[in-house]
Amino acid sequence: MADPDSTDGGEQLRTPIVAVLGHVDHGKTSLLDEIRGSAVAADEAGAITQHIGATAVPLDVISGIAGSLVDPADFDLPGLLFIDTPGHHSFSTLRARGGALADIAVLVVDVTDGFQPQTEEAVDILRRTETPFVVAANKIDTVPGWRPREGAPIQETYDAQTDRVRSDLDEGLYEIIGQLSDAGFSADMYWRVQDFQANVGVVPVSAETGEGVPDLLTVMMGLSQRYMRDAMAVDTTGPGVGTVLELSEEKGFGTTIDVVLYDGSLRPGDTIVVGSEEAPIVTEVRALLQPKPLEEIRTESRFEQVDSVSAAAGIKVAAPDLEHAMAGAPLRVVRDRPVEDVIEEVQAELEEIAVETVEEGVVAKADTLGSLEAMANAAAEAEIPIVRAEVGDVAPRDVAVAETAEEPTNRAILAFNVDVLDDAADAADESEVRIFEDDVIYQLVEDYEAFVTERERAQQEQILENITRPARFRILPDHTFRQSDPAVVGVEIEAGTLRNNTTVALFEGSEPERVGQLSGIQEQGEDVDEATRGDRVSVAIDGPTVGRQIEEGDVLWTEIPEKHAKILEQELVEDLPGGEVEALNMYLEKQRDRDPFWGK
Repeated sequence: MADPDSTDGGEQLRTPIVAVLGHVDHGKTSLLDEIRGSAVAADEAGAITQHIGATAVPLDVISGIAGSLVDPADFDLPGLLFIDTPGHHSFSTLRARGGALADIAVLVVDVTDGFQPQTEEAVDILRRTETPFVVAANKIDTVPGWRPREGAPIQETYDAQTDRVRSDLDEGLYEIIGQLSDAGFSADMYWRVQDFQANVGVVPVSAETGEGVPDLLTVMMGLSQRYMRDAMAVDTTGPGVGTVLELSEEKGFGTTIDVVLYDGSLRPGDTIVVGSEEAPIVTEVRALLQPKPLEEIRTESRFEQVDSVSAAAGIKVAAPDLEHAMAGAPLRVVRDRPVEDVIEEVQAELEEIAVETVEEGVVAKADTLGSLEAMANAAAEAEIPIVRAEVGDVAPRDVAVAETAEEPTNRAILAFNVDVLDDAADAADESEVRIFEDDVIYQLVEDYEAFVTERERAQQEQILENITRPARFRILPDHTFRQSDPAVVGVEIEAGTLRNNTTVALFEGSEPERVGQLSGIQEQGEDVDEATRGDRVSVAIDGPTVGRQIEEGDVLWTEIPEKHAKILEQELVEDLPGGEVEALNMYLEKQRDRDPFWGK
């Protein structure tokens, strides 16, 4: 049985590939389900083609849903192919010949919830891959008082609402437009946008009632026709080129790969080259599997075998030796070319997205090659070094690599949307390796940065505990309680923090003279460990005699070893309270009057 999308040969316009992105629970799947359901309602069952991880909606069906908004005579693109793998990380960072796999994207945002972490990450991916997109401002039907009009264009249903409901909806829409502006995108309601290359169109929709869906399909068809028509020209008889979405086991076929084919064609018997964790895999296609019409790929559906498939389409490929194929890796059909040349092409594409690693850094693991690349970009921006970057679950060998890091903060694994194998988790528990897991890349980076900050803060606190802190204090007149053994006097702290068990010095000009050791601090008769600027306390100083080595009215200093002064000024000054910075600067100034290079 031939695939409905296959052609007799020659160049034709392929279907644009549409990515659907957005935060969890904002309605990505519901929106796709509504488009599918509308498509079935608009035409007889089977009008839309269910592919592996994708749904093809032909132009005539889009016209049926959109009504007067779409005149098929205005378009020569065949329709739209919606990718529906779960989560933007599963495919939007996958690549096609060095670019994004998707030609165009729909960013789904809950109009009552606005931007959320995965929304921001999706926007970052769209910016980095330069993928044109529109925003589906979903869940307009949840605005209190909304009067639904099933499947209606947005302006028709908007006009039917009360002033208060329209005002509430506008507030949510302009909040989204403002958040897009904060992210660097000029945006407005789609009907006000003149140039979709310069501005992002926002389309209010309801996945629940179908309101606004005609507008959304119209905008995507218009964008595709106007800006992508030339790029959609492919040779449907040429050797197929695609990207691996994911691996799965199928009864009777073993390991199979789900592929989005974006150029050429693919047939059983074709020799293919697929990117893998090691050398590219060279194998022969045994079967092409496609879900039966309108059956969801994730249900317990049986597949039918097809004789060929042409771009753009999703297809399940059964072939030997696919166990080590990688999600995000390229697939290329060999046909009449030397297989060595095709292997080189696949290898070059893989190397193009190889993550730059260093000798000392963290271990990075991700679910796909594209995700790994996005993760590496985020890590580079945050100046996080990577020692090893691989696709796949966290295994004991990853823990072993992380454990060898010299820097304690590099004994870490950043795991994006992958599992941590039990023995790897056990190995990490028994070592000093920390594993960070998340399905939002920037959240993963932020969690690691917070860990580093906390570790550094703890280290700084430990250093500060063991380092002499600066203080300047004055002996108060008529406050000599004991002249010697030890001298006990009342003092006022003028700058810094005076701590017990520190050496006390008196400057004669620029020459410091050690006068004794502080052996006790009392405040209102109670022993304390330290006193700060403005405090008046009594102190016991072993060594001097009041009236000889020290006098009432003298300004005394905590003596700071030169090595400590250097550390305080060069490494810890940002961690010191303002009063201590003042005391340190005055102390350094006195020392450097005598020796300009002291403490440097």
